[in-house]
Amino acid sequence: MAAAVANLQRRVRVSPARLKRTAERTLRSLGRAGRDVHVTVVDDATIRRLNARWMGTRQSTDVLAFDLDAPGPSRLLGEVVVSADTAKRQAGLVRVPVALELDLLVIHGLLHLAGYDDREPRAARRMHERARKILADAGRRAPSRFWAGLLDQASRSPIGGEGRNSSRAARFGRRGEG
Repeated sequence: MAAAVANLQRRVRVSPARLKRTAERTLRSLGRAGRDVHVTVVDDATIRRLNARWMGTRQSTDVLAFDLDAPGPSRLLGEVVVSADTAKRQAGLVRVPVALELDLLVIHGLLHLAGYDDREPRAARRMHERARKILADAGRRAPSRFWAGLLDQASRSPIGGEGRNSSRAARFGRRGEG
């Protein structure tokens, strides 16, 4: 199993080694230890361009997941692209370290690659609970305020195709895709 991490932005301090460990633990947890994944950390401008090109939405988001799984012997599962700028803003809103927010975004992207969906409230709740367990199993403790906008929103209303960012956005007045 291998996770490769590339940090293509310079404004937010990122530990590629930590994100690699997070991705590899998540792959093991999802029963995909034999698969490869690539994680790219970018700025808001880059993720906005990617979101416009591939999702048809001209706005920033926190995380995008590209399923690259193909028939045959390929070990490549996919690509997860994370906006460090958005992660920093979101972390500030709930007063947690940026590293913890980045961990969650990597996990969220990998959950999408494993088939999890957050478009319906029940599915979103299941996805967020799985992310919470993966973080806890890795010894990453998050305060309850970290989860408040995610799990509460997932149980109350449809997410409409928006990602993990939208749950926080509903609570804090922002909107995102992912």
